[in-house]
Amino acid sequence: MGNLIAKVAPNSDLSTDLLPPSSKFKPERDIPDLSGKIVLVTGGNAGIGYHTVKHLLLKNAKVYLAGRSREKGTAAVERLEQETGGKTAIFIQLDLADLASVRRAATEFLALESRLDVLFNNGGVMVTPTKELTVQNYDLQFGTNVIGHFFFTELLLPALMASHKTNQVPARIISTSSSAHKLALTGIDFVSLKGGSERDARLYGESKLGNILYSNHLAKAYPGVIVSCALHPGSVRTDLQKNLPGWMQVMLDLTLPPAPMGAYTQLWAGTTAPHGQIDGQYLIPWARLGRADPIAASKQLEEEIIAYLREQVRGF
Repeated sequence: MGNLIAKVAPNSDLSTDLLPPSSKFKPERDIPDLSGKIVLVTGGNAGIGYHTVKHLLLKNAKVYLAGRSREKGTAAVERLEQETGGKTAIFIQLDLADLASVRRAATEFLALESRLDVLFNNGGVMVTPTKELTVQNYDLQFGTNVIGHFFFTELLLPALMASHKTNQVPARIISTSSSAHKLALTGIDFVSLKGGSERDARLYGESKLGNILYSNHLAKAYPGVIVSCALHPGSVRTDLQKNLPGWMQVMLDLTLPPAPMGAYTQLWAGTTAPHGQIDGQYLIPWARLGRADPIAASKQLEEEIIAYLREQVRGF
């Protein structure tokens, strides 16, 4: 049954997803007042990202909502304003599938803010047709979920380090991965990441493994300055499943929890969990410590992917 669920809903994990939310964390009750905090959420116009932004606004954070579509982003900002009693997110146009757009978005943010307290690397795509590529000709899933977020985060590191200097507590980078990283049984086939006939459906799992490996790298590279963790948000009803066959979408709509629940774990990580508890860790629903597949702890693979990512963004 677990293998079937993994194939139908790659973000699912029967050991966690079908359990009710933990009563130990409720965003409305447990997130402290975030006045003065500066937060950025990628993919904040829809799904889990939207509900993450909403809770942050309700707790008085200054929130930047980054998304590919200006039309959808503006609409999300307007809807959030209505739902939060007038609190406003700030939209930044960010297409993670285009490295030039990633640099423009980072430059725009750095022109507006000198520091960044929490970065939610939340945006992503799933099971896209293999013919769909990024602007730079990478598989759309790996290019968006890993390469785009890597470049964006690297460009924002000065603001994250400035947060530590200003606040005397570590900044936080929260990376949305998935239990689907376990589908990358043999690691990452770097040759398959570019356009070509050798690409296959394992790439979503490989991208989610890439998220964990980069998160682990950040935790080691900036001890005491940046807290970094990756997480499986749980399977919830969002547009992420839009590329699945119609019958699968219907089945998942009938069985999966609503989208707001998917924000619980990353909100806990970004606002409430003690630094030392989550740094370098893999979190699972709902707001708990978990354990990634052993392949995610490979030092060799971590070094390989960091070297690969640095090479891909060179020149941008």
